[in-house]
Amino acid sequence: MTVIGLDDTDSRTAGMCTTYAATRLAERIAAAGATVERTLLVRLNPAVEYKTRGNAALAVHCDLDAERALELASETLDLAEADDPMTNPGVVVADCDPGAVPDAVADHATGAVRDLLDTEAARQRIDAAGFESASVGNGRGLIGALAAVGAWRAFDDWTHEHIAYRERSRWGTERSVDAESVRAAADRHYPTVWDTVDRESGYPVCVPRTPCPILYGIRGDDPTACRAVADEIESEPIDRSRTFVTNQGTDAHLQRAPLADLADDSAYRTVGRVDTAPETREGGHVFFTLEDESAAVECAAFEPTKRFRDRIRALRVGDRLTACGEVSDGTLKLEKFALRERVETELVTPDCPDCGRSMSSAGRNQGYRCRDCGTSRDGKVHRPIDRDLDVGWYEVPPVARRHIAKPLVRGGFDGPVHPEQ
Repeated sequence: MTVIGLDDTDSRTAGMCTTYAATRLAERIAAAGATVERTLLVRLNPAVEYKTRGNAALAVHCDLDAERALELASETLDLAEADDPMTNPGVVVADCDPGAVPDAVADHATGAVRDLLDTEAARQRIDAAGFESASVGNGRGLIGALAAVGAWRAFDDWTHEHIAYRERSRWGTERSVDAESVRAAADRHYPTVWDTVDRESGYPVCVPRTPCPILYGIRGDDPTACRAVADEIESEPIDRSRTFVTNQGTDAHLQRAPLADLADDSAYRTVGRVDTAPETREGGHVFFTLEDESAAVECAAFEPTKRFRDRIRALRVGDRLTACGEVSDGTLKLEKFALRERVETELVTPDCPDCGRSMSSAGRNQGYRCRDCGTSRDGKVHRPIDRDLDVGWYEVPPVARRHIAKPLVRGGFDGPVHPEQ
């Protein structure tokens, strides 16, 4: 087999989309008489500074010979928005089975999803593996292209996305998609198909707001169900479409680490105890401090996470959590969390057992006394707290979810789940 990796053909301002370039490449391969086994959509580290919206790299698995594959892939780079200095496309062609790439290439794929990697190191790995490549500009796209080549061996949890593309003449114009048909289709196929709409706001998450060629993208665990949702959506004409195998919705970006080991520009799953009460700051962002035996880290739920912030506000000092999210400028930006152990009582001034009134301090280290009845208590007492936050997992709503973050509705979590729909 031959594996073709492709990355960084799009622009934040001018549009395009690497999934579109991969779709066109797959069509050219099929037209050349070869078989395309699958097209792979690999979401890379969402914390990378120079990424476009989704930080996606693509791979095409086919039986075309490697030399011809490199020719077609290099021609596909003509679709890239190369006039944008931030767009530096790259192509890597591997003449091997996607499950048999070298260890170093699989490790590179894992690193590209979880860390920051270097272009020169990618070039060295390409040469060491004996792969062919082509690039434009500074070649930064080679990092993602090689990651896409190694991803099939590196990861084992895969989902699907069916993407419909717009007619070329409509690129950059307002999309015409009937939101009610999207909501109805999403309801019929949920939870197999997820993150199609944000049900509380009604917003169609599957419809992008960028000037890219995508009309909508339907994500889920079953490719047939994804295509069924697409068939039920009323919209402007569709130019072409393709169903991708993808690591979206898998949490592949999360590394397990203690608080002391968290570093900027990566994403983690970590544990700790709530050390400061949640505080809402300017802009509606909510912050608190999570601590363990060796370190303390500021955690945040930013305004775009909407109702998720209410879950954070319901936390109490002393609650034990598992927290997941990206670290930036020393702050853990929460994607989801699990309340493991919750504080059930609080210390309060005791009430008089005779008259029921709140007691007053009897002086430093002298406990409390009722001024009317003369009764006394040695100190504060524990009172049950009426908590409106149950033990279990909580997540940001679909409208705020990272492409790669795993929705709770997919299951497999170590505790009760409270999915957002």
